Amino acid sequence: VQLQASGGGLVQAGGSLRLSCAASGRILSINTMGWYRQGPGKERELVASITSGGTTYYADSVKGRFTIGRDNAENTAYLQMNSLKPEDTAVYFCNANIKREYSRLSQNYWGQGTLVTVSS
Repeated sequence: VQLQASGGGLVQAGGSLRLSCAASGRILSINTMGWYRQGPGKERELVASITSGGTTYYADSVKGRFTIGRDNAENTAYLQMNSLKPEDTAVYFCNANIKREYSRLSQNYWGQGTLVTVSS
């Protein structure tokens, strides 16, 4: 099972970016998918998550600006980031709780990070 993240880049403050995360492999089901970020000198933090049923969570710092969504049929999730601020600058990681085929238990998987830089 692999998670492939994409969509990072450099944007000016106030701009928008859309991150995508695609899960591939022998997947039976995906529970929660989420996006974390780690800024310079900071710990990794949860930005947003979405359950298989569509229930979402957002960190207070991004509420009203970021939107998380997923396509269960395609095993993908996205993070639409609007009104970006310099403090959103970080490496963003996707995470998914996945049950593989022929496995009784689900596991957490991480994608590679994608850098988001917001200039002032």
